[in-house]
Amino acid sequence: MSPTRREFLRGSLALAALPSKANFSLAEGTVSSNVLWYGGEAKRWLEALPIGNGRIGGMVFGGVHKERIALTESTVWSGAPSTSDVNSEGLKHLDQIRQLLFQEDYVQARKLCEDDLLSHPTSFGTNLPLLDLVVEFDHSEEAIEYRRILDLDEGIAQVNYRTRSNSFTREVFSSNPDNVLVAHLASGNRGQLNLKIHFEGAIIPGRTIHSSNDTLVFRGQAFETLHSNGKQGVDVECHVRLVHQGGSVSVIEDQLQVHGADSITLLVAIATSYGNRVPEKYCENALQSASTKSYADLRKAHVADHQALFHRVQINLGSNPRVTGIPTDQRRRLLESGGADPELCALFFQYGRYLTIAGSRANSPLPLALQGIWNDGLASSMGWTDDFHLDINTEQNYWLAEVGNLTESQTPLFTLIDQLRESGRHTARNLYGAPGWVSHVVTNPWGYTAPGWGLGWGLFVTSGIWIALQMWEHFRFSGDKKFLRERAYPVFKEAAEFFLAYMVEHPKHKWLVTGPSDSPENAFLSSSGAYCNESMGPTCDRVLVYALFTICLDAQALLSIDSDFGPKLEQVRQKLPPLQIGRFGQLQEWLEDFEEAEPNHRHTSHLISLYPEHQISLDKTPELAKAARVTLERRIHHPKWEDTEWSRANLVNYYARLRDGDSAHQHLVGLISKATEDNLLTYSRGGVAGASQNIFAIDGNTAGAAGVAEMLLQSQDGSVHLLPALPAAWPDGHVTGLCARGEFQVAMHWNSNQLVSASIYSRQGGSCTVRYREGSATIRLEPGRTMRLTEKSFVSN
Repeated sequence: MSPTRREFLRGSLALAALPSKANFSLAEGTVSSNVLWYGGEAKRWLEALPIGNGRIGGMVFGGVHKERIALTESTVWSGAPSTSDVNSEGLKHLDQIRQLLFQEDYVQARKLCEDDLLSHPTSFGTNLPLLDLVVEFDHSEEAIEYRRILDLDEGIAQVNYRTRSNSFTREVFSSNPDNVLVAHLASGNRGQLNLKIHFEGAIIPGRTIHSSNDTLVFRGQAFETLHSNGKQGVDVECHVRLVHQGGSVSVIEDQLQVHGADSITLLVAIATSYGNRVPEKYCENALQSASTKSYADLRKAHVADHQALFHRVQINLGSNPRVTGIPTDQRRRLLESGGADPELCALFFQYGRYLTIAGSRANSPLPLALQGIWNDGLASSMGWTDDFHLDINTEQNYWLAEVGNLTESQTPLFTLIDQLRESGRHTARNLYGAPGWVSHVVTNPWGYTAPGWGLGWGLFVTSGIWIALQMWEHFRFSGDKKFLRERAYPVFKEAAEFFLAYMVEHPKHKWLVTGPSDSPENAFLSSSGAYCNESMGPTCDRVLVYALFTICLDAQALLSIDSDFGPKLEQVRQKLPPLQIGRFGQLQEWLEDFEEAEPNHRHTSHLISLYPEHQISLDKTPELAKAARVTLERRIHHPKWEDTEWSRANLVNYYARLRDGDSAHQHLVGLISKATEDNLLTYSRGGVAGASQNIFAIDGNTAGAAGVAEMLLQSQDGSVHLLPALPAAWPDGHVTGLCARGEFQVAMHWNSNQLVSASIYSRQGGSCTVRYREGSATIRLEPGRTMRLTEKSFVSN
């Protein structure tokens, strides 16, 4: 045995002998506030517990007799890059379609849009689930004192239980520093681990081999026929290496069998050919490196890496003694029946941060997809695919990043935006005859930018602006002028060049408008009663183009560049349509006050003017803020409102911006209790968007957590607003580490719904106005300094 292998086993045995960690005590039943825990194993995917390292994901079921870890990897994609997806008929019919829309012949325009503008890609693809790593135990005794745990603080899934004659422990995590998923199994008595290990349930075509007496290899290709042609997709490899203390290992067919071991550590490496990697070599290198370290060292490195991010924010929203100590699934159901649980709300916030850390890291090859880096095979089996939706879902995935002090998590998103900019030049030129770049509603790892393949959503032409707003938010929070100059501003400038060439003057209103375009994914009724989607100048387009031109002007002033470009942008910005109030007092979704075809629709794209944009606010535009609220009330009070995870998360943010904390809390509770499963993952409800069953989507977790932050802290127009939407349900609490625009970090403590104290820290130094209720205080901080404020610090306005 080599010295490094002896060291590995020595560390494994030493760790197995340690007592259960302090966050969870079997004897006392005490639980940390950052722990999800359960009294039984998972029977369904939406009961399993997620782990991830930004690329490799696992769903841990925690079975007593059969452990199942559903493995995924973010680049397991079918499909391939393509430059032939733009409809060759589009440019020659564009003017005709616009004229039909101006003439209000929406039906004929709709037909031409379908024939001449929509795309019909053959290789778009989807992220696919990989397979399950299965461990079958050879013990027949029933488990007692069973606990299944996800420790958010350490980023580790744990299983602990006893039998009549023994005790068993299990820890599973996905390590970013060591680039492998790790599972460690131990028993209280030596020589009691008898089990077999194999793969099950591969979705993609492939085969399992054993490369040695301690390693299994799955080799396959990400082929499928629903979203691609069945012949294109990445090559995939999954290697699992077994390290054991005591006992013996044998290979029988495609299984590793262990007899009489004291402890076992499984190292799982996964890689694909995405990015021109050689997956076999990549897996071998990862396993070779990880195998030189003890389990204790692997665990220590993982925890340190995870906590460096997770510990940046701490939150306490109070507690309810009647539910403390109850398993997480039961607490969620009590909340659904009308109970109060502020601690569960705080846990949900930290869970959103945990999932962001687990799913999107600075070194991740891709950003969070519709299901993050996890995949149950349901979204990828739908017409909408497990991809990057740019009409709200991918944006929602990153609303939490800056305010939640996880700025690095946006790095893979910025890389994707750079790809969109590059491929979007081809789409702009060939489909619209315009310079610059443009994208539409969906994209894939290869930067797909052509329109989608369906009316009502495929022609959303301002998606590139919307997703690029995350770059501007990164600058506003970080103040990184180098990033603004070198990464963000070129993206915005080229987008502005496209829209300057693309927009046309409305013959009746004389406004400059986009189109044909959609207000995703909603519809209106024409004067003849026809169901229509495509129009000129939908409100969401106006909001995004206005934001684009404003960002360019602000960036030019900050960087002292492109002074000759600014006056043209300002002139065109003044010709954009105003935000309008319709006949019901609602914010209009389209340029005309159309009758809504689906007044219960889940999408409220025009309300991005309220959040995440700030073009509507209680202070600057009170009448428009009132109209936005009317829009919300009309939607959610419709008897057939399409409530789903991301639309409920939207409501938390919308009402927080309206400074209505009780309504924001009501919808947060609704999100957790009615759109969240027992493992607290959010789902798109069956019956909505063509889904026949509930399907996990991560956007409810991330955007809902962003809503909690928005209730506690807002930062717009050079001011930092403390507790702007604090609900009555959270009378006492504290939070540290939330970030505000302007490079500030904020800590707050409150009692009886009153601010006790706040601390404002500035990394680079600066001044701002701090608001609390009707008062304000102007502060200036030197770099690296903190200022403490109390309620008496604020002067009434």
